[in-house]
Parts: sequence; structure tokens; C-alpha cells
Amino acid sequence: MGVARETIQPSPGGAHPGPGMQWAGAVEPLPREGPAAMLSQSPGVTNIGTLDVYLNKAGPGLQAVLYGGEEPENEAWGRYVERKNMVLEFLTSDLSLHLLKRHRKRIELLRKCSYYIEILPKHLALGDQNHLMLPTTMFQLIDPWRFQRMKKVGAVQTRIQLLLLSELLEQLERGRDELLHFLETYDMAAFLSGWEVIRQRLSELSEQMDGFLAMLVPGKLHVKHRLVSEVGVTKIPHIKLVLVTKMPVVFDRKASVAHEDWVSLKWFVSSQQPLLEQYELHFKLLEPRAPQEKVHCGVMAVASDSCEVRNLLAGRSYRFSVKRAETYTLVYEQWRDSITLKTEPCGEGGEGAPAPQPRLPHLGHTQGM
Repeated sequence: MGVARETIQPSPGGAHPGPGMQWAGAVEPLPREGPAAMLSQSPGVTNIGTLDVYLNKAGPGLQAVLYGGEEPENEAWGRYVERKNMVLEFLTSDLSLHLLKRHRKRIELLRKCSYYIEILPKHLALGDQNHLMLPTTMFQLIDPWRFQRMKKVGAVQTRIQLLLLSELLEQLERGRDELLHFLETYDMAAFLSGWEVIRQRLSELSEQMDGFLAMLVPGKLHVKHRLVSEVGVTKIPHIKLVLVTKMPVVFDRKASVAHEDWVSLKWFVSSQQPLLEQYELHFKLLEPRAPQEKVHCGVMAVASDSCEVRNLLAGRSYRFSVKRAETYTLVYEQWRDSITLKTEPCGEGGEGAPAPQPRLPHLGHTQGM
């Protein structure tokens, strides 16, 4: 029997069928050509490709009936591809693995930095050079006890900021893993049905990234009390305090070498123009073999980026560390670079030769920057 079309007609009176009522219909055979003929070419076998062609020709009305009101699969697939590409774009740009690794290195660098309070006027006209004299003038007006209290606040704020940066980066890394899980394990139906959750997660991660980037740069120091004493001051200047960073001081491993009884040390500040600064060099003999050898340690002030330490013991290991000399505006510094060098063995004498008497080390400056 061929495919037939049933024309549905209401029963007399136009009433809807209820209990005990039936629709009256007249069955008419379909012509053996066109879409109906194509559907009947393979008896007992569903021809999916032919069905799609027929549905496209039949129009959206018949498609809605056959799909039960759901959107066609090709439209769902297009929506799926579009939204999946949106997530992929976010993962490869704002939340790429390479970018997160760079941020991790940036946090490690910030932990090694030195943090200082800088005093600036709140309102400064463009080209005004008077602010260059402000810090010296302001320190004469600022109450020392209040300023020391602000340094403690600055240290706490810096520690909190570094902790928050680490926490935010961990949240971003976990968020990236979640988005990858959605892409790798969700099929089209699960991805589309859970899109609102995915979209909300994208929005949260975008906001977290904005906050993370803003926190990478130390900002204004929150001042709750006046720093300038009002006693004897006719006009209190308007100032603001900001936290500034200085890149860490790092030994030049290639230029720092040890000789028989002396070492030549050199250091630099990464990503910064050469500046004349004061440094502190710490040194210590490792594993002293006699009580008198314990004098081989100490702290030396250096006014350049290199120095020589003499009168060391031959064939022994020394640890050296360098940092900036502490200033009045320093608020936070927790890291210093260190290097271990072993002096060359004594060139004269053998194992039976008497050990040289230890002498106090001597610091020799070399030309600085």
C-alpha cells in the first residue's frame, strides 16, 4: 500500500473530541511523484537524507510538527559551534596557559622586589618642578611616629596584596581547567543545556582577570590619619602616599668569580636604568674548621655595583648576599640574592704544609656604575 494522506475534519457541530467522541477523517492516496514518491522508493528503510530534503521543502511548519517544537539540528549545531568558539577564544587570549605562566613569574618577581613609600602632591600642574623638592620639605613637617605607623600599614598592605595575587592566579588556573573540562567532556546537548552556567563562569573569570591585572601594580596607600602635625604649620600641604617598587638586586653569576684568597663580585638591577645606590654585602665562611675562622663573616657597605673581598681562606666556600641599604622610606623587603663561591686551593705547599693563619677579610671597591 502507498503512503496516504489523511485529511482531518471535525465532527458535526465543530466540537472537539471528548470522551466517547472521535475525529471523522477521509483517507486519500498521495500521488506517486514528488516528495511522496521519494519517500516510498525504499520500502521498509528510512532514508534520512531524503527526509531532510523533504523537510526543507515542506517549510518550518511541518518541521516544527515533526521535531515536537524543538529547533532543527542544524540550527542547534550552529549555536553550539558559535558558543564553543567563544570559550576557545577566551582560553587562547585572556586565559592562555602561556599568559598564566607569565603572571606566575611576575608574582615571583614581585615577591623579590623592595617596596617604598613615595610622597607626592595630590594636585600637580603639568611641568611644575616644585614637586622635586617636596619629599625633603615634607619630611620636615611629617610627624615621625605617624610616618613609622604608616610604614607598618604599607608593609601589611603589601603582604596582603601579594597573597591576594597568588590566590587570584590560582582561581584563574582552576577556572581554565573548568572551561577545558566543559569543552572536552560535554557533547552538544549538554553544552547547550549548561550554557548559562558556562557563560556565568566566563563572566566571573573575566572580572577576576581584570582585578588581577589592576593589583599587579602597587597603588595608593590608604591613609586614615594626618601625617603632618598641625602645630606650627600655617598651611598644611595636600599630599598622597603611594607604594612604589624597585626591582631586586641580583648577582651577575658570570662576572662574579673567586680567586685564591679573594673574590670579585658584581651585581645589577634587572629592568632598570643604572642608578647609583647604596648596598649591603653580607658574607660568611661556610663550615669553619677552627674557632678563629669564625671571624670570616660580616656586613659591608658598598656604594657601587661591584666590589672585591680579600684576605679569604684558600680552597674554602663562602656565601655572599647583597641587598639595598635600608632607607627611611623602605616598608617591605623579604628577599635578597645570594651566591656561593669557593676560593681556589693554595698554589704552594702540599698536604703537609701548615694552614695559613686566618686574617680579617678586606673589602676593595671597584669602579661602580
